[in-house]
Amino acid sequence: MAARSARTLSVLGAATAVAAASNSSACTSATFASLTLSNIEIISLNVSALRNQSLASGQDAGTGVGVGIISAPTGETASGVDLCQIAIQYTHPGQNDNVNTYIGLPLDAANWNSRFMMGGGGGWVAGGSGVIIGPVASGYSSSSTDGGHNSTTTTAEWGLVSEGNTNWPALNDFASVALDEAAKLGKAATQMYYGKDPSYSYWNGCSTGGRQGHMMAQRFPEHFDGILASASAFNWQKFQTASMYPAFLSELLDVIPPSCVLNAFTDAAIEACDELDGVKDSIISLPGSCNFNASSLIGQTVACTNPNATITIDEKTAQFVHGFWEGPRSAEGVFQWYGFTQDAPLTAVFSPTCTSVDNCTYTPFSATNDWFGVFLERNSTWSIESSGITQERFDRLHRISVDEYTSSIGTDNVDLTDFKKRGTKMITWHGMQDPLIPYNGTVDYYERVKAWDANVEDYYRFFPAPGVSHCGGGAGFDPSDYVFDALRAWVENGTAPETLTGQGTAVGNSSETRTVNLCMYPKVLTFTGTDPDDAASYECI
Repeated sequence: MAARSARTLSVLGAATAVAAASNSSACTSATFASLTLSNIEIISLNVSALRNQSLASGQDAGTGVGVGIISAPTGETASGVDLCQIAIQYTHPGQNDNVNTYIGLPLDAANWNSRFMMGGGGGWVAGGSGVIIGPVASGYSSSSTDGGHNSTTTTAEWGLVSEGNTNWPALNDFASVALDEAAKLGKAATQMYYGKDPSYSYWNGCSTGGRQGHMMAQRFPEHFDGILASASAFNWQKFQTASMYPAFLSELLDVIPPSCVLNAFTDAAIEACDELDGVKDSIISLPGSCNFNASSLIGQTVACTNPNATITIDEKTAQFVHGFWEGPRSAEGVFQWYGFTQDAPLTAVFSPTCTSVDNCTYTPFSATNDWFGVFLERNSTWSIESSGITQERFDRLHRISVDEYTSSIGTDNVDLTDFKKRGTKMITWHGMQDPLIPYNGTVDYYERVKAWDANVEDYYRFFPAPGVSHCGGGAGFDPSDYVFDALRAWVENGTAPETLTGQGTAVGNSSETRTVNLCMYPKVLTFTGTDPDDAASYECI
Protein backbone atom coordinates (compact mmCIF):
# COMPACT_ATOMS: atom_id res chain seq x y z
CA MET A 1 0.00 0.00 0.00
CA ALA A 2 1.42 3.33 -1.09
CA ALA A 3 0.68 5.27 2.05
CA ARG A 4 1.83 2.85 4.71
CA SER A 5 5.25 2.04 6.00
CA ALA A 6 6.05 -1.49 7.12
CA ARG A 7 6.53 -1.85 10.84
CA THR A 8 7.97 -4.76 12.77
CA LEU A 9 6.85 -5.80 16.23
CA SER A 10 8.59 -8.07 18.65
CA VAL A 11 7.55 -8.88 22.18
CA LEU A 12 9.84 -6.77 24.33
CA GLY A 13 7.85 -6.85 27.51
CA ALA A 14 6.53 -3.61 28.89
CA ALA A 15 3.32 -4.83 30.40
CA THR A 16 2.24 -5.40 33.95
CA ALA A 17 3.62 -8.62 35.37
CA VAL A 18 1.17 -10.92 37.10
CA ALA A 19 1.67 -13.83 39.40
CA ALA A 20 0.29 -16.95 37.78
CA ALA A 21 2.80 -17.51 35.00
CA SER A 22 6.29 -16.07 34.80
CA ASN A 23 7.63 -18.55 32.25
CA SER A 24 6.56 -21.43 30.06
CA SER A 25 6.12 -23.89 32.93
CA ALA A 26 2.40 -23.10 33.10
CA CYS A 27 1.95 -23.71 29.38
CA THR A 28 0.73 -27.28 29.84
CA SER A 29 -2.49 -29.19 29.38
CA ALA A 30 -2.90 -29.35 33.15
CA THR A 31 -3.33 -25.57 33.36
CA PHE A 32 -6.28 -25.74 30.96
CA ALA A 33 -7.78 -29.05 32.06
CA SER A 34 -11.12 -27.43 32.91
CA LEU A 35 -11.32 -25.30 29.76
CA THR A 36 -14.65 -26.10 28.11
CA LEU A 37 -18.18 -24.79 27.56
CA SER A 38 -21.44 -26.41 28.59
CA ASN A 39 -22.77 -26.66 25.02
CA ILE A 40 -19.73 -28.25 23.35
CA GLU A 41 -17.92 -31.58 23.41
CA ILE A 42 -14.13 -31.32 23.31
CA ILE A 43 -12.53 -33.64 20.77
CA SER A 44 -8.95 -32.57 21.45
CA LEU A 45 -7.07 -29.89 23.37
CA ASN A 46 -3.39 -29.41 22.60
CA VAL A 47 -1.11 -26.96 24.40
CA SER A 48 2.26 -25.89 22.99
CA ALA A 49 4.92 -23.41 24.01
CA LEU A 50 5.98 -21.80 20.73
CA ARG A 51 9.05 -19.59 20.49
CA ASN A 52 10.32 -17.08 17.96
CA GLN A 53 7.18 -17.14 15.84
CA SER A 54 6.73 -14.62 13.06
CA LEU A 55 4.17 -13.35 10.61
CA ALA A 56 5.50 -11.45 7.61
CA SER A 57 3.69 -8.52 6.02
CA GLY A 58 1.16 -9.87 3.54
CA GLN A 59 1.50 -13.46 4.78
CA ASP A 60 -1.81 -15.25 5.21
CA ALA A 61 -0.71 -17.65 7.95
CA GLY A 62 -2.74 -20.43 6.42
CA THR A 63 -5.99 -18.52 6.64
CA GLY A 64 -6.18 -17.09 3.15
CA VAL A 65 -6.50 -13.61 4.66
CA GLY A 66 -4.05 -10.76 4.20
CA VAL A 67 -2.04 -9.89 7.28
CA GLY A 68 -3.17 -6.27 7.03
CA ILE A 69 -6.67 -7.45 7.86
CA ILE A 70 -5.99 -9.85 10.68
CA SER A 71 -2.63 -9.37 12.34
CA ALA A 72 -1.38 -6.88 14.87
CA PRO A 73 -3.56 -3.95 15.95
CA THR A 74 -2.10 -1.61 13.34
CA GLY A 75 -1.19 -4.12 10.64
CA GLU A 76 2.50 -4.49 11.48
CA THR A 77 4.60 -7.52 10.80
CA ALA A 78 5.32 -9.68 13.82
CA SER A 79 8.56 -11.42 14.74
CA GLY A 80 10.27 -12.99 17.73
CA VAL A 81 6.94 -13.94 19.25
CA ASP A 82 6.88 -16.41 22.14
CA LEU A 83 3.43 -17.70 22.94
CA CYS A 84 1.49 -20.41 24.68
CA GLN A 85 -0.86 -21.78 22.04
CA ILE A 86 -3.97 -23.78 22.86
CA ALA A 87 -5.61 -25.55 19.94
CA ILE A 88 -9.10 -26.82 20.73
CA GLN A 89 -11.17 -29.00 18.45
CA TYR A 90 -14.79 -29.53 19.45
CA THR A 91 -18.28 -30.31 18.24
CA HIS A 92 -21.82 -29.39 19.19
CA PRO A 93 -23.46 -32.70 20.10
CA GLY A 94 -26.08 -33.70 17.57
CA GLN A 95 -24.93 -31.25 14.89
CA ASN A 96 -22.12 -33.25 13.29
CA ASP A 97 -19.86 -30.20 13.06
CA ASN A 98 -16.20 -29.69 13.79
CA VAL A 99 -14.88 -26.36 15.08
CA ASN A 100 -11.28 -25.37 15.79
CA THR A 101 -10.44 -22.52 18.15
CA TYR A 102 -6.91 -21.22 18.62
CA ILE A 103 -5.81 -19.28 21.68
CA GLY A 104 -2.55 -17.39 21.97
CA LEU A 105 -1.08 -16.13 25.24
CA PRO A 106 2.19 -14.20 25.63
CA LEU A 107 4.39 -16.93 27.04
CA ASP A 108 5.97 -14.77 29.72
CA ALA A 109 3.42 -13.00 31.88
CA ALA A 110 5.62 -9.89 31.92
CA ASN A 111 4.82 -9.48 28.23
CA TRP A 112 1.04 -9.56 28.69
CA ASN A 113 -0.52 -6.09 28.67
CA SER A 114 -3.56 -7.29 30.67
CA ARG A 115 -5.71 -7.05 27.57
CA PHE A 116 -7.47 -9.50 25.25
CA MET A 117 -8.02 -9.16 21.51
CA MET A 118 -9.79 -11.21 18.87
CA GLY A 119 -9.01 -10.74 15.19
CA GLY A 120 -11.29 -11.38 12.26
CA GLY A 121 -11.09 -13.13 8.92
CA GLY A 122 -11.84 -12.44 5.28
CA GLY A 123 -14.15 -13.91 2.68
CA TRP A 124 -15.30 -17.35 3.79
CA VAL A 125 -12.33 -17.63 6.18
CA ALA A 126 -13.42 -16.98 9.77
CA GLY A 127 -9.88 -16.98 11.14
CA GLY A 128 -7.21 -19.48 12.10
CA SER A 129 -4.03 -20.12 14.03
CA GLY A 130 -2.10 -17.35 12.28
CA VAL A 131 -4.55 -14.68 13.40
CA ILE A 132 -3.43 -14.84 17.02
CA ILE A 133 0.26 -14.10 16.38
CA GLY A 134 -0.09 -10.39 15.63
CA PRO A 135 -2.08 -9.53 18.75
CA VAL A 136 0.26 -11.62 20.92
CA ALA A 137 3.21 -9.73 19.43
CA SER A 138 1.56 -6.54 20.67
CA GLY A 139 1.09 -7.96 24.17
CA TYR A 140 -2.52 -9.15 23.97
CA SER A 141 -3.91 -12.55 24.76
CA SER A 142 -5.96 -13.61 21.77
CA SER A 143 -8.23 -16.21 20.23
CA SER A 144 -9.53 -17.03 16.79
CA THR A 145 -11.77 -19.65 15.21
CA ASP A 146 -11.94 -21.41 11.88
CA GLY A 147 -15.73 -21.06 12.09
CA GLY A 148 -16.21 -24.78 11.56
CA HIS A 149 -14.20 -25.16 8.34
CA ASN A 150 -10.62 -24.51 7.27
CA SER A 151 -9.42 -22.27 4.47
CA THR A 152 -8.49 -25.17 2.18
CA THR A 153 -12.05 -26.50 2.15
CA THR A 154 -14.31 -25.33 -0.66
CA THR A 155 -17.55 -23.68 0.35
CA ALA A 156 -19.52 -26.42 -1.35
CA GLU A 157 -17.84 -29.02 0.86
CA TRP A 158 -19.22 -27.52 4.04
CA GLY A 159 -22.13 -25.33 2.90
CA LEU A 160 -24.36 -28.20 1.83
CA VAL A 161 -25.21 -31.39 3.69
CA SER A 162 -26.37 -32.70 0.32
CA GLU A 163 -27.43 -31.21 -2.99
CA GLY A 164 -30.39 -28.94 -2.34
CA ASN A 165 -29.91 -28.82 1.45
CA THR A 166 -28.15 -26.05 3.34
CA ASN A 167 -25.84 -27.06 6.16
CA TRP A 168 -27.41 -24.71 8.67
CA PRO A 169 -25.24 -25.68 11.68
CA ALA A 170 -22.09 -25.02 9.64
CA LEU A 171 -23.38 -21.67 8.38
CA ASN A 172 -24.38 -20.63 11.89
CA ASP A 173 -20.96 -21.66 13.20
CA PHE A 174 -19.31 -19.41 10.62
CA ALA A 175 -21.76 -16.54 11.01
CA SER A 176 -21.92 -16.23 14.79
CA VAL A 177 -21.83 -19.30 17.03
CA ALA A 178 -18.10 -20.09 16.80
CA LEU A 179 -17.23 -16.42 17.31
CA ASP A 180 -19.10 -16.30 20.61
CA GLU A 181 -17.45 -19.52 21.75
CA ALA A 182 -13.95 -18.41 20.75
CA ALA A 183 -14.36 -15.28 22.84
CA LYS A 184 -15.53 -17.28 25.86
CA LEU A 185 -12.76 -19.85 25.55
CA GLY A 186 -10.07 -17.25 24.91
CA LYS A 187 -10.95 -15.13 27.92
CA ALA A 188 -11.32 -18.18 30.16
CA ALA A 189 -7.88 -19.44 29.09
CA THR A 190 -6.44 -16.00 29.78
CA GLN A 191 -7.73 -16.14 33.35
CA MET A 192 -6.39 -19.67 33.86
CA TYR A 193 -2.91 -18.77 32.63
CA TYR A 194 -2.39 -15.39 34.25
CA GLY A 195 -4.67 -15.71 37.27
CA LYS A 196 -6.74 -12.66 36.37
CA ASP A 197 -9.26 -11.54 33.79
CA PRO A 198 -8.27 -9.07 31.08
CA SER A 199 -8.68 -5.45 32.09
CA TYR A 200 -9.96 -4.64 28.59
CA SER A 201 -11.08 -6.75 25.66
CA TYR A 202 -11.13 -5.78 21.98
CA TRP A 203 -12.28 -6.97 18.58
CA ASN A 204 -10.25 -5.98 15.51
CA GLY A 205 -11.35 -6.96 12.00
CA CYS A 206 -11.99 -5.81 8.46
CA SER A 207 -14.19 -7.20 5.66
CA THR A 208 -15.51 -10.50 7.02
CA GLY A 209 -13.70 -9.45 10.19
CA GLY A 210 -15.78 -6.27 10.13
CA ARG A 211 -18.98 -8.27 9.80
CA GLN A 212 -17.84 -10.45 12.67
CA GLY A 213 -17.23 -7.34 14.76
CA HIS A 214 -20.72 -6.08 14.04
CA MET A 215 -22.10 -9.51 14.90
CA MET A 216 -20.34 -9.28 18.25
CA ALA A 217 -21.85 -5.84 18.84
CA GLN A 218 -25.35 -6.98 17.89
CA ARG A 219 -25.48 -10.40 19.59
CA PHE A 220 -22.59 -10.77 22.03
CA PRO A 221 -21.77 -7.28 23.36
CA GLU A 222 -20.76 -8.68 26.74
CA HIS A 223 -17.43 -9.91 25.37
CA PHE A 224 -15.76 -6.64 24.41
CA ASP A 225 -15.00 -3.13 25.61
CA GLY A 226 -14.03 -1.91 22.15
CA ILE A 227 -14.80 -3.10 18.63
CA LEU A 228 -13.03 -2.03 15.45
CA ALA A 229 -15.18 -3.21 12.54
CA SER A 230 -13.90 -1.87 9.22
CA ALA A 231 -15.15 -2.17 5.61
CA SER A 232 -17.67 -4.54 7.08
CA ALA A 233 -19.24 -7.37 5.09
CA PHE A 234 -22.45 -6.86 7.04
CA ASN A 235 -25.71 -6.47 5.13
CA TRP A 236 -24.38 -9.79 3.82
CA GLN A 237 -27.68 -10.96 2.39
CA LYS A 238 -27.96 -7.78 0.29
CA PHE A 239 -24.47 -6.70 -0.71
CA GLN A 240 -23.83 -10.09 -2.30
CA THR A 241 -26.50 -9.16 -4.84
CA ALA A 242 -24.53 -6.03 -5.72
CA SER A 243 -21.35 -8.07 -6.11
CA MET A 244 -23.06 -10.50 -8.50
CA TYR A 245 -24.96 -7.84 -10.42
CA PRO A 246 -22.15 -7.06 -12.92
CA ALA A 247 -21.91 -10.75 -13.85
CA PHE A 248 -25.68 -10.88 -14.22
CA LEU A 249 -25.66 -7.79 -16.44
CA SER A 250 -22.95 -9.39 -18.55
CA GLU A 251 -25.24 -12.36 -19.16
CA LEU A 252 -28.35 -10.22 -19.66
CA LEU A 253 -26.71 -7.78 -22.09
CA ASP A 254 -24.40 -10.36 -23.67
CA VAL A 255 -21.36 -8.17 -23.18
CA ILE A 256 -17.95 -8.74 -21.58
CA PRO A 257 -16.00 -5.47 -21.62
CA PRO A 258 -12.21 -5.97 -21.49
CA SER A 259 -10.35 -4.56 -18.48
CA CYS A 260 -8.92 -1.73 -20.57
CA VAL A 261 -12.43 -0.54 -21.42
CA LEU A 262 -13.62 -0.79 -17.82
CA ASN A 263 -10.56 1.14 -16.68
CA ALA A 264 -11.36 3.83 -19.27
CA PHE A 265 -14.73 4.41 -17.61
CA THR A 266 -13.13 4.67 -14.17
CA ASP A 267 -10.49 7.07 -15.46
CA ALA A 268 -13.13 9.22 -17.17
CA ALA A 269 -15.24 9.38 -14.01
CA ILE A 270 -12.23 10.41 -11.93
CA GLU A 271 -11.27 13.03 -14.51
CA ALA A 272 -14.81 14.45 -14.40
CA CYS A 273 -15.30 14.42 -10.61
CA ASP A 274 -11.84 14.50 -9.05
CA GLU A 275 -11.72 18.26 -8.56
CA LEU A 276 -15.20 18.66 -7.14
CA ASP A 277 -13.44 18.99 -3.77
CA GLY A 278 -10.92 21.52 -5.11
CA VAL A 279 -7.98 19.10 -5.24
CA LYS A 280 -6.70 17.12 -8.23
CA ASP A 281 -5.48 13.90 -6.59
CA SER A 282 -7.18 11.03 -8.48
CA ILE A 283 -9.78 10.73 -5.72
CA ILE A 284 -13.52 11.29 -5.90
CA SER A 285 -14.07 12.66 -2.42
CA LEU A 286 -17.67 13.73 -3.12
CA PRO A 287 -19.25 10.75 -4.89
CA GLY A 288 -22.74 12.02 -4.15
CA SER A 289 -22.01 15.09 -6.26
CA CYS A 290 -20.47 13.16 -9.16
CA ASN A 291 -22.95 13.27 -12.04
CA PHE A 292 -20.73 11.62 -14.63
CA ASN A 293 -22.82 9.40 -16.91
CA ALA A 294 -21.39 6.27 -18.46
CA SER A 295 -23.34 6.94 -21.65
CA SER A 296 -21.15 9.97 -22.34
CA LEU A 297 -18.41 7.60 -23.54
CA ILE A 298 -20.55 5.90 -26.20
CA GLY A 299 -18.74 6.15 -29.52
CA GLN A 300 -15.34 6.90 -28.00
CA THR A 301 -12.43 4.58 -28.67
CA VAL A 302 -10.03 2.88 -26.28
CA ALA A 303 -6.60 1.68 -27.35
CA CYS A 304 -6.06 -1.68 -25.65
CA THR A 305 -3.06 -3.97 -25.40
CA ASN A 306 -4.95 -6.96 -24.01
CA PRO A 307 -6.60 -7.63 -26.38
CA ASN A 308 -4.42 -5.74 -28.85
CA ALA A 309 -7.09 -3.63 -30.52
CA THR A 310 -8.81 -0.27 -30.64
CA ILE A 311 -12.29 -0.74 -29.21
CA THR A 312 -15.26 1.55 -29.72
CA ILE A 313 -17.50 1.85 -26.67
CA ASP A 314 -21.08 0.86 -27.46
CA GLU A 315 -24.41 1.31 -25.71
CA LYS A 316 -24.39 -2.15 -24.09
CA THR A 317 -21.04 -1.50 -22.46
CA ALA A 318 -22.24 1.86 -21.14
CA GLN A 319 -25.38 0.17 -19.75
CA PHE A 320 -23.19 -2.43 -18.07
CA VAL A 321 -21.02 0.20 -16.35
CA HIS A 322 -24.06 2.29 -15.40
CA GLY A 323 -25.52 -0.76 -13.63
CA PHE A 324 -22.21 -1.35 -11.88
CA TRP A 325 -22.40 2.15 -10.42
CA GLU A 326 -26.14 2.33 -9.83
CA GLY A 327 -26.44 -1.08 -8.17
CA PRO A 328 -28.93 -3.92 -8.63
CA ARG A 329 -32.52 -3.16 -9.55
CA SER A 330 -35.42 -5.55 -10.06
CA ALA A 331 -37.34 -6.02 -13.30
CA GLU A 332 -39.67 -3.27 -12.09
CA GLY A 333 -36.75 -0.97 -11.30
CA VAL A 334 -37.02 -1.48 -7.54
CA PHE A 335 -33.86 -0.81 -5.52
CA GLN A 336 -32.13 -3.97 -4.26
CA TRP A 337 -28.78 -2.63 -3.04
CA TYR A 338 -26.13 0.00 -3.63
CA GLY A 339 -23.63 0.04 -6.46
CA PHE A 340 -19.93 0.84 -6.31
CA THR A 341 -18.52 4.36 -6.25
CA GLN A 342 -17.25 5.64 -9.58
CA ASP A 343 -13.55 5.65 -8.67
CA ALA A 344 -13.62 2.03 -7.45
CA PRO A 345 -11.91 -0.40 -9.87
CA LEU A 346 -14.50 -2.33 -11.89
CA THR A 347 -12.44 -5.51 -12.21
CA ALA A 348 -12.53 -6.70 -8.58
CA VAL A 349 -15.94 -8.41 -8.63
CA PHE A 350 -15.94 -8.89 -12.41
CA SER A 351 -12.60 -9.99 -13.81
CA PRO A 352 -12.49 -10.27 -17.63
CA THR A 353 -9.89 -12.17 -19.64
CA CYS A 354 -9.62 -11.69 -23.41
CA THR A 355 -7.57 -13.50 -26.03
CA SER A 356 -9.12 -11.30 -28.74
CA VAL A 357 -11.84 -8.69 -29.08
CA ASP A 358 -14.37 -11.41 -29.83
CA ASN A 359 -13.16 -13.96 -27.29
CA CYS A 360 -13.57 -12.74 -23.71
CA THR A 361 -14.55 -14.61 -20.57
CA TYR A 362 -14.98 -13.35 -17.02
CA THR A 363 -14.68 -14.56 -13.46
CA PRO A 364 -17.16 -13.33 -10.85
CA PHE A 365 -16.04 -12.64 -7.30
CA SER A 366 -15.50 -16.10 -5.81
CA ALA A 367 -17.15 -15.51 -2.42
CA THR A 368 -20.25 -14.16 -4.15
CA ASN A 369 -20.33 -16.97 -6.67
CA ASP A 370 -20.30 -19.41 -3.75
CA TRP A 371 -23.12 -17.52 -2.05
CA PHE A 372 -25.34 -17.72 -5.10
CA GLY A 373 -24.46 -21.29 -6.03
CA VAL A 374 -24.11 -23.06 -2.70
CA PHE A 375 -26.54 -21.14 -0.50
CA LEU A 376 -29.16 -19.65 -2.83
CA GLU A 377 -29.35 -22.25 -5.62
CA ARG A 378 -28.08 -25.00 -3.26
CA ASN A 379 -26.18 -26.48 -6.19
CA SER A 380 -22.49 -27.24 -5.72
CA THR A 381 -21.69 -27.01 -9.44
CA TRP A 382 -23.70 -23.88 -10.26
CA SER A 383 -22.10 -21.03 -12.16
CA ILE A 384 -23.78 -17.92 -13.44
CA GLU A 385 -22.12 -18.31 -16.83
CA SER A 386 -23.87 -21.62 -17.51
CA SER A 387 -27.09 -20.96 -15.60
CA GLY A 388 -29.05 -19.14 -18.30
CA ILE A 389 -30.10 -16.71 -15.59
CA THR A 390 -32.97 -14.31 -16.28
CA GLN A 391 -33.98 -11.08 -14.59
CA GLU A 392 -36.86 -12.95 -12.96
CA ARG A 393 -34.51 -15.58 -11.53
CA PHE A 394 -32.00 -12.99 -10.34
CA ASP A 395 -34.77 -11.14 -8.51
CA ARG A 396 -35.95 -14.41 -6.97
CA LEU A 397 -32.45 -15.24 -5.73
CA HIS A 398 -32.19 -11.80 -4.16
CA ARG A 399 -35.44 -12.43 -2.27
CA ILE A 400 -34.22 -15.88 -1.15
CA SER A 401 -31.05 -14.28 0.17
CA VAL A 402 -32.99 -11.69 2.16
CA ASP A 403 -35.88 -13.89 3.31
CA GLU A 404 -33.97 -17.04 4.28
CA TYR A 405 -30.58 -15.80 5.45
CA THR A 406 -31.00 -12.41 7.14
CA SER A 407 -31.38 -13.92 10.60
CA SER A 408 -28.32 -16.14 10.30
CA ILE A 409 -25.69 -13.99 8.58
CA GLY A 410 -27.26 -10.67 7.60
CA THR A 411 -25.66 -8.88 10.58
CA ASP A 412 -27.70 -5.72 9.99
CA ASN A 413 -29.68 -5.36 13.23
CA VAL A 414 -29.73 -1.70 14.27
CA ASP A 415 -30.96 -2.37 17.82
CA LEU A 416 -27.75 -1.96 19.83
CA THR A 417 -29.51 -1.65 23.19
CA ASP A 418 -27.34 -4.15 25.06
CA PHE A 419 -24.17 -2.87 23.40
CA LYS A 420 -25.01 0.65 24.53
CA LYS A 421 -25.93 -0.40 28.07
CA ARG A 422 -22.65 -2.23 28.51
CA GLY A 423 -20.71 0.91 27.58
CA THR A 424 -18.80 -0.72 24.74
CA LYS A 425 -17.38 1.54 22.02
CA MET A 426 -17.22 0.80 18.31
CA ILE A 427 -15.44 2.46 15.40
CA THR A 428 -16.09 1.69 11.75
CA TRP A 429 -14.13 3.14 8.88
CA HIS A 430 -14.76 2.30 5.24
CA GLY A 431 -12.76 3.14 2.14
CA MET A 432 -15.02 5.02 -0.26
CA GLN A 433 -13.17 3.43 -3.20
CA ASP A 434 -13.91 -0.11 -1.99
CA PRO A 435 -14.32 -2.38 -5.05
CA LEU A 436 -15.61 -5.43 -3.12
CA ILE A 437 -18.18 -4.13 -0.63
CA PRO A 438 -20.21 -1.05 -1.60
CA TYR A 439 -19.29 1.83 0.69
CA ASN A 440 -22.84 3.17 0.74
CA GLY A 441 -24.02 0.01 2.49
CA THR A 442 -22.09 1.16 5.55
CA VAL A 443 -23.62 4.62 5.26
CA ASP A 444 -27.04 2.95 5.08
CA TYR A 445 -26.44 0.92 8.25
CA TYR A 446 -25.10 3.87 10.22
CA GLU A 447 -28.01 6.06 9.15
CA ARG A 448 -30.45 3.38 10.29
CA VAL A 449 -28.71 3.03 13.66
CA LYS A 450 -28.82 6.80 14.01
CA ALA A 451 -32.54 6.79 13.24
CA TRP A 452 -32.97 4.20 15.98
CA ASP A 453 -30.86 6.19 18.45
CA ALA A 454 -30.02 9.84 17.80
CA ASN A 455 -27.23 9.57 20.41
CA VAL A 456 -25.38 6.82 18.56
CA GLU A 457 -22.16 8.87 18.50
CA ASP A 458 -21.86 8.31 22.25
CA TYR A 459 -20.81 4.72 21.58
CA TYR A 460 -20.48 4.14 17.81
CA ARG A 461 -18.67 6.33 15.28
CA PHE A 462 -18.19 5.98 11.53
CA PHE A 463 -15.38 7.49 9.45
CA PRO A 464 -15.45 7.48 5.63
CA ALA A 465 -12.01 7.30 3.99
CA PRO A 466 -11.93 8.97 0.55
CA GLY A 467 -9.90 7.17 -2.09
CA VAL A 468 -9.17 4.10 0.04
CA SER A 469 -9.71 0.61 -1.33
CA HIS A 470 -10.87 -2.51 0.52
CA CYS A 471 -9.37 -2.53 4.04
CA GLY A 472 -6.61 -0.18 2.93
CA GLY A 473 -4.55 0.89 -0.04
CA GLY A 474 -5.54 3.09 -2.93
CA ALA A 475 -4.71 6.72 -3.59
CA GLY A 476 -6.60 8.01 -0.57
CA PHE A 477 -6.20 8.52 3.15
CA ASP A 478 -5.69 5.16 4.84
CA PRO A 479 -6.31 5.20 8.63
CA SER A 480 -5.23 1.58 9.19
CA ASP A 481 -2.09 2.43 11.15
CA TYR A 482 -3.85 4.73 13.59
CA VAL A 483 -7.44 3.68 14.12
CA PHE A 484 -6.91 1.04 16.78
CA ASP A 485 -5.03 3.51 18.96
CA ALA A 486 -8.03 5.83 18.65
CA LEU A 487 -10.39 3.07 19.75
CA ARG A 488 -8.24 2.19 22.73
CA ALA A 489 -8.03 5.84 23.80
CA TRP A 490 -11.81 6.08 23.63
CA VAL A 491 -12.31 2.92 25.67
CA GLU A 492 -9.62 3.44 28.28
CA ASN A 493 -9.35 7.22 28.54
CA GLY A 494 -12.78 8.38 27.44
CA THR A 495 -11.27 10.33 24.54
CA ALA A 496 -13.91 10.03 21.83
CA PRO A 497 -12.36 10.50 18.36
CA GLU A 498 -13.66 13.45 16.35
CA THR A 499 -11.26 12.60 13.51
CA LEU A 500 -9.00 9.73 12.45
CA THR A 501 -5.49 10.18 11.12
CA GLY A 502 -5.25 9.02 7.51
CA GLN A 503 -2.21 8.84 5.26
CA GLY A 504 -2.07 8.93 1.47
CA THR A 505 0.18 9.72 -1.43
CA ALA A 506 1.30 13.33 -1.65
CA VAL A 507 -0.10 15.33 -4.57
CA GLY A 508 3.21 16.95 -5.44
CA ASN A 509 5.44 13.90 -4.99
CA SER A 510 4.20 10.32 -5.32
CA SER A 511 7.12 9.05 -3.24
CA GLU A 512 6.01 11.15 -0.28
CA THR A 513 2.95 10.88 1.93
CA ARG A 514 0.35 13.38 3.04
CA THR A 515 -1.63 13.21 6.24
CA VAL A 516 -5.19 14.39 6.83
CA ASN A 517 -7.71 14.08 9.64
CA LEU A 518 -10.61 11.98 8.41
CA CYS A 519 -14.01 13.27 9.45
CA MET A 520 -16.63 11.54 11.52
CA TYR A 521 -19.77 10.94 9.48
CA PRO A 522 -21.80 12.91 8.42
CA LYS A 523 -19.16 15.66 8.27
CA VAL A 524 -17.21 15.86 5.01
CA LEU A 525 -13.46 16.35 4.55
CA THR A 526 -13.29 19.74 2.83
CA PHE A 527 -10.29 21.47 1.24
CA THR A 528 -10.22 25.04 2.54
CA GLY A 529 -6.54 25.96 2.28
CA THR A 530 -3.92 26.24 -0.43
CA ASP A 531 -1.60 23.24 0.00
CA PRO A 532 -3.29 19.86 -0.63
CA ASP A 533 -0.41 18.09 1.13
CA ASP A 534 -0.91 20.05 4.36
CA ALA A 535 -3.40 18.64 6.87
CA ALA A 536 -4.17 22.20 7.97
CA SER A 537 -5.68 22.82 4.53
CA TYR A 538 -8.64 20.56 5.32
CA GLU A 539 -11.63 20.96 7.60
CA CYS A 540 -14.55 18.77 8.59
CA ILE A 541 -17.70 20.55 7.48
